Amino acid sequence: MIIDTTEVQTINSFSTSESLKEIYGLIWTFVPILILILGITIGVLVIVWLEREISAALQQRIGPQYAGPLGILQALADGTKLLLKEDLLPSRGDVRLFSVGPSIVVISILVSYLVIPFGYRLVLADLSIGVFLWIAISSIAPIGLLMSGYGSNNKYSFSGGLRAAAQSISYEIPLTLCVLSISLRVSNSSSTVDIVETQSKYGFGGWNLWRQPIGFIVFIISSLAECERLPFDLPEAEEELVAGYQTEYSGIRFGLFYLASYLNLLVSSLFVTILYLGGWKLSIPYISVTELFGRKKIAGVFGMTIGILVTLAKAYLFLFISITTRWTLPRMRMDQLLNLGWKFLLPISLGNLLLTTSFQLVSL
Repeated sequence: MIIDTTEVQTINSFSTSESLKEIYGLIWTFVPILILILGITIGVLVIVWLEREISAALQQRIGPQYAGPLGILQALADGTKLLLKEDLLPSRGDVRLFSVGPSIVVISILVSYLVIPFGYRLVLADLSIGVFLWIAISSIAPIGLLMSGYGSNNKYSFSGGLRAAAQSISYEIPLTLCVLSISLRVSNSSSTVDIVETQSKYGFGGWNLWRQPIGFIVFIISSLAECERLPFDLPEAEEELVAGYQTEYSGIRFGLFYLASYLNLLVSSLFVTILYLGGWKLSIPYISVTELFGRKKIAGVFGMTIGILVTLAKAYLFLFISITTRWTLPRMRMDQLLNLGWKFLLPISLGNLLLTTSFQLVSL
């Protein structure tokens, strides 16, 4: 049997091209994820710098100024210092729980970024249950905090872990009811992209901020409690618990908790933007990006850029509110925190949901 050499070369070239396509496809699968991680990292560094500058301005003192121009590299210097510090383990604690706890907290928050849209097609996973996926995943973080507190074999750490779990349960329920109100009445969908598109029909007046004002206030308070920001930072109250669940941690593991708090703050700000402030939409009626720039290709590039900038601007506006709240309100007691969640926010969010459902039934 005679085999033509040209046929063999054709088969080899075809198999080589197919394997190259598979490699390119695999690379391009990870490119958006790496870009998102890079953007999140830069966003966290900016948040840390902004918080220090705003806090310094509110307290009339000088903020970071030596690490880089205007002190913008201070967070990077702090991260490097924590990375080089000795990583200590408690001799009588549960080392496995102690080691895994911080990783669970950070990973559960990072997964939430998969459903955050920065444009109509700038989202890694446009799921029909996008918002509720965020709520479900964010409920895993307190488990990591509880594991960290228990694995430390320290009464202060364990008390901080228990407080984190109780606080998360108390404020996740009002948060979920507010999201459910938006899904029922306003958008009829739990997809983050659909929620933004529904708000864009009427421009600035179509924001859910005006349609769900009660839900907006409850959502902001619950988000601050979920992020454990003042006045809700009871799990790590230094006057009572030294440093709460992170008392026994040092080095990079302590840095993971520090990173998780800012990641959670950023993701909460982005969801406030998506659910109530129109997302990436410019919200100027009768004006489109295509009309401004003329050509469709140029309009597409500028539209994506403007969408990202608008989303970040709205998110950082909420961040400014949360930072100023930290230096404005005193820390609550644990009983006050639980009373606010169960006796006030839960009935208010339930009433808002019932009112929203009633309007929905009347409009049918």
